[in-house]
Amino acid sequence: MGGGTGLRSRLDLKGVGNGSASDVYSRSKCRAAAKVGVRAKLLPLDCVNPVDVNAVTNRIDPEKDVDGLTRKSVGRLMRGELDPSLVPGTASACVELAKSVCGKEGLQGKHVVVVGRSRIVGSPTAALFLWHDATTTICHLKTQNLKDLCRLADVLVVGVGRPNFVRGKWVKPGAIVIDCGVNVEATERRRGKLVGDVHFEEAKHVAGHITPVPGGVGPVTVAVLIRNTFLRALLRRPKW
Repeated sequence: MGGGTGLRSRLDLKGVGNGSASDVYSRSKCRAAAKVGVRAKLLPLDCVNPVDVNAVTNRIDPEKDVDGLTRKSVGRLMRGELDPSLVPGTASACVELAKSVCGKEGLQGKHVVVVGRSRIVGSPTAALFLWHDATTTICHLKTQNLKDLCRLADVLVVGVGRPNFVRGKWVKPGAIVIDCGVNVEATERRRGKLVGDVHFEEAKHVAGHITPVPGGVGPVTVAVLIRNTFLRALLRRPKW
């Protein structure tokens, strides 16, 4: 790690390596790590002969789990035992983005609606907002009246993996909209265009603040991951 810290760090990343949105994200992590002197290594997961991703994840040393994915890290989060360097990157990015608008204490009492309950985005994000004293509602495939719930949100977080799923009329006027979706969509003009889960062109006229895709949640998530790596490296530094 550069900057005169004297630390040497390596960041191992797992990914499919098939040009998917996940692969794009993994490679952006590698580039960001290289800029600050962290050696990053992408460990491909074989999509031809699928592996048990949970089994691979849980072999990570929990004390080096800078993306907060292991069973132990998830347990800590759900119990509210928040270690700043072991909180899931996307969840932390969502909270930081909301705080940049609301202020450090501004999330207290805010109604946060999270659409999607994935292990990477939805579930940890809802939990982290809860521990920042927001009132959280988590929605999923079986949720009824989804549009009505979205319209109640002061902060609307969406991560479902469906391009342009949330429309502008679902958004409460003035709400903060955080789009975690990264979908590769082919169009007549552009091949492999990245789009979010929120219909940006509709929602931007209603929301008070909205994150674009690309260039919204992704870069902040990568920054959180690099920060976590640095903090864990500091903790493991030999004491003088």
